[in-house]
Amino acid sequence: MGEESLKRRKGENDKTEDGQSIQSHEPQITNLQKQVGLISGICMIVGTIIGSGIFISPKSVLANVGAVGPCLTIWAACGVLATLGALCFAELGTMITKSGGEYPYLMEAFGPIPAFLFSWTSLLVTKPSSFAIICLSFAEYASAPFYPGCDPPQVVIKCLAAAAIVIITIVNSLSVKLGSYLQNFLTAAKMIIVTIIIVSGIVLLAQGKTENFKDSFKDSTISFGTIGLAFYNGLWAYDGWNQLNYITEELKNPYRNLPLSIIIGIPLVTVCYVLINISYFTVMTSTELLQSQAVAVTFGDRVLYPASWIVPLFVAFSTIGSANGTCFTAGRLVYVAGREGHMLKLLSYISVKRLTPAPAIIFYGIIAIIYIIPGDIDTLINYFSFAVWIFYGLTVLALVVMRFTRKDLNRPVKIPIIIPVLVTLVSILLILAPIISEPELAYLYCVLFIISGLIVYVLLIHFKFNWSQKISEPITMHLQMLLEVVPAEEVIE
Repeated sequence: MGEESLKRRKGENDKTEDGQSIQSHEPQITNLQKQVGLISGICMIVGTIIGSGIFISPKSVLANVGAVGPCLTIWAACGVLATLGALCFAELGTMITKSGGEYPYLMEAFGPIPAFLFSWTSLLVTKPSSFAIICLSFAEYASAPFYPGCDPPQVVIKCLAAAAIVIITIVNSLSVKLGSYLQNFLTAAKMIIVTIIIVSGIVLLAQGKTENFKDSFKDSTISFGTIGLAFYNGLWAYDGWNQLNYITEELKNPYRNLPLSIIIGIPLVTVCYVLINISYFTVMTSTELLQSQAVAVTFGDRVLYPASWIVPLFVAFSTIGSANGTCFTAGRLVYVAGREGHMLKLLSYISVKRLTPAPAIIFYGIIAIIYIIPGDIDTLINYFSFAVWIFYGLTVLALVVMRFTRKDLNRPVKIPIIIPVLVTLVSILLILAPIISEPELAYLYCVLFIISGLIVYVLLIHFKFNWSQKISEPITMHLQMLLEVVPAEEVIE
């Protein structure tokens, strides 16, 4: 009874401080629900990783290394690196069981400034723009059958992409379980097209279609710069290997399910990616693959005709599934940043009825729609994606640092220290590779944007000027009533 009354008193105090009064006869703990099990965790990893990347990146990887053999080697090596990186994140995720991915780990190891710079870059550029690009890819595949022989109008693509963002945002704001079920369905759908391509390739190999694999390392163009850029493009297709760490607080039994989901999910994706590329090369030479506008569609036209319409349909499922997984997890980053006071406090509030971080997800969707408006943001994504590896490297370095500075923390999963050291070194190489091989001012602009977050941090968070609070408080109050959201309460143990 004493513990229960403590919870009740704490809940009443929190409500008084926020100026809100919610009538309830029983103490209610408003927190994120633990709805994601092992199967849903694996589906979240597979569903988020396998999106538009495997249908776009093969050309870029092959263009950098120039031959089939190095291309397949790069795809396998990218899978190994993603698995090693995810294992590092598994130790971090079971050691610090907070949602928000890299954010709480950087906060714990290096303090608030690197954590804020990560959230600043991720929230305003990398994640919403990636969400927008994935939805634009979906819109192109979904609208293509209605415009045979020509490209769909840009206004149609943008409107369809915006509609996809709105629907995904609404679904994930309404229910954790609904978003998880949708992810499971779309993952099953995308695995159908992956299976069709893989099985078709195996059948063609059995029929003797192996001429494109002879002298597979001949004419390769391998150098430090080209290998780095090939990894860069391959890892873009694997991006999402760390997504489960964004929803650690919603995992059932995270100590077991987080590492198991990683160990099962990412090697499964790696095998699929290598086999898909092998399937592509059974029907296309290196030159034909590089000349193809859409590799998967070309494969479908040559192998599945007259049922080749299956490919764009299921690729659309694949991309929308990846977008859903990205929204589901990235919304939690906004939520955690708001909870720590690094973003608007409203973004850390939880829906009273749905127990989802609805304000964070809605904010993320709005920013993503803004990124759809410009004509072409593919180039912007390419330049800013290298910033992701800056923070991946910093996060894995945080694991190494905390082995010495935070020995007191419980580590249910503990990996050999050589793994995070290796991943940190590879991250440094990946950051330097595009700068060395193709130095451009855009990389400097990217770094300047990250550093500009320091100005925002000093003005609005460190000094907390009164004028900013006077503006934000009435807005927060009205939006809180409109969205029916309240601050998450801490559970007293």
